[in-house]
Amino acid sequence: MLRIFFAILTGLFGAALLHLVIILSLPHFTGRDAATRVAAEGDLNNFYLLGEQYDEAGLANGDPFLRTAVCSFDVEDAPVHFTAKGNVPFWSIAIYDSASNEVFSMNDRTSVGGALDVLAGGPIQLTDLRKNLPKELDQAILVEMARPDGYAVLRTLAPQASFDEAARSFLTEAGCEQFTPGN
Repeated sequence: MLRIFFAILTGLFGAALLHLVIILSLPHFTGRDAATRVAAEGDLNNFYLLGEQYDEAGLANGDPFLRTAVCSFDVEDAPVHFTAKGNVPFWSIAIYDSASNEVFSMNDRTSVGGALDVLAGGPIQLTDLRKNLPKELDQAILVEMARPDGYAVLRTLAPQASFDEAARSFLTEAGCEQFTPGN
């Protein structure tokens, strides 16, 4: 009986200590998640090309054969339209919500004509758009966001130095803009 009491007491003490350590260490980890780092790159709705060295936000492109750009966005007021086209051997996009859960991903092999044309919006926004789909969204893939804010990661392949200029051009000209019909 005494052993069971000490085992329970040890378990409770260990659980209390673990909770205390977790609570005291939370401020250390706050602000280091991917969504916060991408948001620190700059303004909303703009792709930012990542360099080989870590920037002030703590992001870098770690693969020598890929070029990467990130965009932080918010669909609260209007959907966000992701667009890109160019002559690159491969590209991919991944869209995440603010909790860093992947909401959608695709690459050039699953796109229409090799161009990026994705519209991310809230459930009500997309329902309204589907009722009267604007002509400029005929080929667009509509992605429903459960949370209003998120970020996108756009990558393209540059397997040799000769591909680098086209890859950087593809990423810098990519669009991550609020959608307004007719524009």
